[in-house]
Amino acid sequence: MKENLIRYSMQIAMLGQLLALALITEKEFSLIKNRLMQDYGVISDLTS
Repeated sequence: MKENLIRYSMQIAMLGQLLALALITEKEFSLIKNRLMQDYGVISDLTS
């Protein structure tokens, strides 16, 4: 479980970098983030 959370966190961090560099849109960010949350079983997003 802990390893999954680390992998999820790394992917969210990379996704945030893509957004910051304007390589993806806010909508794409949200769609991908929601899919990652489903894939990793993350229920709550405390970063919002």
